Amino acid sequence: MRTLLNIIWFIFSGLWLALGYWAAGIICCILIVTIPWGIASFRIGNYALWPFGREVIETKPAGIVTTVGNIIWLVVAGVWLAIGHVVTSIPLFVSIIGIPLGWANIKLIPVSLMPLGKKIVSSDSLMPGYRGARA
Repeated sequence: MRTLLNIIWFIFSGLWLALGYWAAGIICCILIVTIPWGIASFRIGNYALWPFGREVIETKPAGIVTTVGNIIWLVVAGVWLAIGHVVTSIPLFVSIIGIPLGWANIKLIPVSLMPLGKKIVSSDSLMPGYRGARA
């Protein structure tokens, strides 16, 4: 079932969203100082390309550096990527069959707004009953 959902996701949402994340990642890597945001953007872009069967979990907090980094990301790219998720989810919600995909799109918004301090893991590697950072 995951594979089928991922294929449908790839066609209707994943490719476009991943391209947006990868474009943000390339821009961040070109501007040397913002390489950590670029790496996070590539990581989330790969997750946005094929999300079913994976979860986002919180990592150990790195303190004020992560918080400041997430605030900078929020202003520069996070809002625009979150808007992309909302715009992409609307037609999916309108079609009854696309509701699970629209919901997955909405679940990606928190990690698109605050990517630093998050880790993407396989759903199979989580302990039974554990669901990470609501992603």
